[in-house]
Amino acid sequence: MARNVEHGLRPIGDVARDLDLSESFLEPYGRDKAKVRLEAAAAVGRKPGKLILVSAITPTPAGEGKTTTSIGLAQGLRRIGKRVALALRQPSMGPVFGRKGGATGGGASRVEPSNTINLQFTGDFHAITAAHNLLAAAIDNRIHFRDTEIDPTKVMWKRVLDMNDRALRQIVLGLGGRAQGIPRESGFDITAASEVMAILCLADSREDLRRRLDRILIGYTKGGEPIHAKDLRVVGSMAAILNEAILPNLVQSTESVPAFVHGGPFANIAHGCNSVVATKMALGLADYAVTEAGFAFDLGGEKFFDLKCRTAGLNPAAVVIVATIRALKMHGGVALASTSEPNPEAVERGLVNLAAHLDSASFFGKPIVVAINQFGTDTADELAVVHAYCHDRGVACATANIFGEGGGGAIELAEKVVAAASAPEVPLKSVYELDWPAEKKIEEISRVMYGAAGVSIQQMAESKLKKAQKLGYGNLPICMAKTQDSLSDNPKLRGRPKGFTVHVRDIEIAAGAGFLVALTGELVRMPGLPERPAAERIDVDAEGRITGLS
Repeated sequence: MARNVEHGLRPIGDVARDLDLSESFLEPYGRDKAKVRLEAAAAVGRKPGKLILVSAITPTPAGEGKTTTSIGLAQGLRRIGKRVALALRQPSMGPVFGRKGGATGGGASRVEPSNTINLQFTGDFHAITAAHNLLAAAIDNRIHFRDTEIDPTKVMWKRVLDMNDRALRQIVLGLGGRAQGIPRESGFDITAASEVMAILCLADSREDLRRRLDRILIGYTKGGEPIHAKDLRVVGSMAAILNEAILPNLVQSTESVPAFVHGGPFANIAHGCNSVVATKMALGLADYAVTEAGFAFDLGGEKFFDLKCRTAGLNPAAVVIVATIRALKMHGGVALASTSEPNPEAVERGLVNLAAHLDSASFFGKPIVVAINQFGTDTADELAVVHAYCHDRGVACATANIFGEGGGGAIELAEKVVAAASAPEVPLKSVYELDWPAEKKIEEISRVMYGAAGVSIQQMAESKLKKAQKLGYGNLPICMAKTQDSLSDNPKLRGRPKGFTVHVRDIEIAAGAGFLVALTGELVRMPGLPERPAAERIDVDAEGRITGLS
């Protein structure tokens, strides 16, 4: 088995052959990564495999390791003789240089080449940024040349950047005189929150991508009529920029499991799932496709079912909920600095958060397996608390040392996932019906997924919902934008808060992606850097070796 000496990786052509893909379907980016042509899975002609969704409890600074567990599970499935492929989201450089650092797994369960994937990779995020900003530039160009139809005060299309930068959240464009454009207020979102990202992730072909780009609602005329991207006549150029970006990226795990890493993260401010084409490719080439959805089940899991699966006709065979002893302690009231100290009582208290996500996942009727992502500081007594709870609840549970042992530490988890996925298939279920009023959809998500007592839709959001209904967008599904740090819209409330109200402050119409975005609480779609960002510890030496990235 030939390996890349620099990274310890197999040539990407060898990885592709594990899935019966000939190199004629690959567009290599070096020796260890490649784009895969869209017709590849159909050409192989296998029966689609079973889809496994990996989600998690509410994240804490103690860490849950959902991506690490997804990779470890896939490696465990391979260890027990299963044909498996990963379908994961690409990291955003915003968090990579911000608070989170690298997002390609960890230890013995990573996708490689991890440094490259965490940075520019194959350029997909740059292409999405460029396509989005081309449309923004075309809008201001029209206004500059005195387009009398576009109302500058009603342009909703911001610009995007794949970096955390709070100073760009609210800006004024066109300063410096008439030659620089017409002054107006605008701002930046992070690229992962771009509607172009969602469109690329949900499109099932280049033709579908083009149709969705056409439908983007960018603003209104002075008479209140909608203006779409197709009216700016640059959608062809946007599609050209995205021509390569729509192709899934093939890489490999540390144990050479094929991995399709494609599409954007951030289920708190976006739909948070990897691309439909990558997921379907993994399903078409393997017996088991392991995928993930951003943050916890209340956000990523719900959007996976109600947005991605409903749009793409997917139906997962099982759901894995990842928890750590450390995170459960934090939900049980323990400070981060004390999470390494044995405390079974705090774990017991923190189970309320796991219970909330198990309740949410149970709503969809799929078999569930709890994966305890094991840390070296976990004690037998603490692990026993979680196992006992899951046993009493009738939910399968496995402790997995996937960071330290890779696939070898996930064999029990893999066996329990295979057993769960062998249950008879049940039809896909959604939290709400599309013909419900948008307000009712939001209320149902908040009640069923978050445990909210009620929803407060503020005046601006209410006005925009009425506008959406008038324009014919009332039957679109809902993409909730909510803090990832709590089941509520208040990031300070850990555990399982009760009696809270979800506050919807604004609504955005993502007509091309095909959903309405409900912005809740104080969540913003352009993150800021922390006081000591991860960028301060990253470096590269004279030989080109990067350190401090993951």
